[in-house]
Amino acid sequence: MTDLDAALLVIVPDTALSDRVRRIAAAAGRESTHLGALPDRALWQASDIVVLGTAAAERAVREHLPRHPGVVVVTDGPADVEAWQSASRLGTSRVLALPTQEADLMGVLSAAARVPVGGGVVVTVVGGCGGAGASVFAAASAVVASRSGRTVLMDGDAAGGGMDLVTGLDGTPGLRWPELVIDGGTVTADALHHALPGRGDLAVLSTRREQTNTITAAAWRAVVDAGVTAGEVVVCDVPRAGPIHEMSVEAADLVVVLVPATVRSAAAAQCLARSITSTSANVGVVVRGPAPSGLTAAEVADVVGLPLLASVRPERRLAAMLDGRGLVLGRRSPLARAAGDVLALLTSVPTT
Repeated sequence: MTDLDAALLVIVPDTALSDRVRRIAAAAGRESTHLGALPDRALWQASDIVVLGTAAAERAVREHLPRHPGVVVVTDGPADVEAWQSASRLGTSRVLALPTQEADLMGVLSAAARVPVGGGVVVTVVGGCGGAGASVFAAASAVVASRSGRTVLMDGDAAGGGMDLVTGLDGTPGLRWPELVIDGGTVTADALHHALPGRGDLAVLSTRREQTNTITAAAWRAVVDAGVTAGEVVVCDVPRAGPIHEMSVEAADLVVVLVPATVRSAAAAQCLARSITSTSANVGVVVRGPAPSGLTAAEVADVVGLPLLASVRPERRLAAMLDGRGLVLGRRSPLARAAGDVLALLTSVPTT
């Protein structure tokens, strides 16, 4: 098998659909290798693009094949929920219904350059209860990560005040969710960093306060995939339930649950923790002080039922900072230290 043959694999059991993919690949100038079964892991990871039928995608999920941003799931007619779920678990947002989206598939296959597979990490931050401070911690994590390389901070609260305000980028030009249009379900990290408001290596995809924000599943997946494919850190600030929450937990290399150091907050976080751990094995808690009753961070983590990742002491002048120019963290900041401790758990993310 040649390198070109290995670059484009097609595992589509339906003969008519497989022949359609073969014709589209030929029109795109690509040779395709059609297999009757899933490849081994080495060939899976070495391939540029892997086109899967829905049954093959479901088998790939069951066999725990690694996430691969080059996966494309094709369907004969409109895609169902199972197709989208399989695609998400395989690390892609590309679910294309043929023949309607033949042009989109040709665009994917026509890409001249091989796309580097993976390399980035996804950190999903969620509050264990209302007012936990998850958005601030997510912003702090993105700021710290951006000191060592390109980082994308994603705002998943469609009704929130906007991550651009938290990060002090509310006056900076750039696209927010209402203006972000992703054609064909794909986008590049370079395009995002040019289009979004940012500072240094940090790009922020925020909601817009004066407009209705629509965050689609396809757009969210595309932004996450772009960052991971480019080897970036993607920090997702998400609500405690809903489609964006579920996708971000599934995509995460680490899920961080923020819990204030109170008994009621810890009790409220228990149910959320059970839900998240049913989907992701990499989950931990960050406990935010002060503790009015003297409850320790370790005790809070025990109540929640999650390992303790870090504890955060009160940040001096935090409220004034957020009402002023946004989050500005010195290297000795309690928030910066806690965020650095969490990021250090992901070995590919240097934090110093």
